[in-house]
Amino acid sequence: MTRHLIAVFVLSLGLCGGVFAQAKPQAAGAAPAEAPAAAAVAPAAAGGVQGQNIFEVKPDASADPKYADQTNAERAKVQPGNNAPMWRQVGSGAEGYSSLPKSEAPEAGTLIQPFVQYPGSRLTNAGEAWRQVRNNFIIPYGGSLVLIVLGALALFYFGKGPLGHHANDGRGSIQRFTAFERSAHWTNAIAFCVLAISGVVMAFGKFFLLPVIGGTLFGWLTWTLKTAHNFAGPLFAVSLVVVFLTFVRDNLPGRGDLRWLLKGGGLLSGKEVPSHRFNAGEKLVFWGGVFLLGLFVVSSGLVLDKLLPNLVYVRETMQIAHMVHATSAVLMIVLFMGHIYIGTIGMKGAYRAMREGNVDEAWAREHHELWYDDIKSGKIPAQRDGQAPAGRAVQV
Repeated sequence: MTRHLIAVFVLSLGLCGGVFAQAKPQAAGAAPAEAPAAAAVAPAAAGGVQGQNIFEVKPDASADPKYADQTNAERAKVQPGNNAPMWRQVGSGAEGYSSLPKSEAPEAGTLIQPFVQYPGSRLTNAGEAWRQVRNNFIIPYGGSLVLIVLGALALFYFGKGPLGHHANDGRGSIQRFTAFERSAHWTNAIAFCVLAISGVVMAFGKFFLLPVIGGTLFGWLTWTLKTAHNFAGPLFAVSLVVVFLTFVRDNLPGRGDLRWLLKGGGLLSGKEVPSHRFNAGEKLVFWGGVFLLGLFVVSSGLVLDKLLPNLVYVRETMQIAHMVHATSAVLMIVLFMGHIYIGTIGMKGAYRAMREGNVDEAWAREHHELWYDDIKSGKIPAQRDGQAPAGRAVQV
């Protein structure tokens, strides 16, 4: 107890002495104490102003030949508040420290991506480059392309009307599509319509829907369509593979395809060019839309949904996948718009052929004459679902 009292007493004396020393007035000869302050504002050497007062920084701070190579600490000595070296390092994609595991967050330590130049963007960091591609290229040009094709189809319909002279009653003796083919087609078609409508609203809806229905309803609508988009995507991918395998044989290049293309299918002349089961235009839709664009749309969509195993999902991967997905999706939409037009209101009897499966002989002869000739000669069965013996010729 006595030792504790002595310690407290000594500590009190020390504190009092410190206070007394601080309160003690400075002697008359204390003028030299101001010398360090004066020296701090004195002109610096050739390396720039060596001061921490931002108001005392002079333009010659960048005269140092190694100015561009300075670290952030060195720059702060000549230009307080100038953190350009730090942000240059951040913008270069330099990785910092992160406590998150690398396997779960591979780029958690990277604040800003390095500089890149995507097609349609300036040389800037990857996030800004992706934004420029989307806002300056995909959205305006993609939206314009959809409107142009839609307007062209409308002009063609009102100027030319539906193609063909035979309406097709659907009760004909020739089976154009089997029950399995129709099921595969309609599954894929419904999934595509869900994806196309939801994609158009999410990409372009703020321009034509948001001003009409308001922010609250538009928010709920886009959330609902985004959810539907995510569920319809895998269904579309699987059904697209089934459609490809089902129809690939009859979409191989064949006799008469080049002649059909050179004459434009006879769309303007009013007399269709003879073709097999699928004409050259349908084959272009199949190989260009179903196969090529389908490959890009499905693969990029699987990346965006993070469904591909053993793939490192970082920002760069998702940005590239989005640009590929959006571009190929717009091209697929405009290509299938023509296909949907011909298959519904653009050609008499075409929709009933896919809905009910059968066509009459007059319709088959008018639109697919070479296919009709093969059926008539017995090379191709008129019915493929078991209603008639295989190889039986159509009685004409």
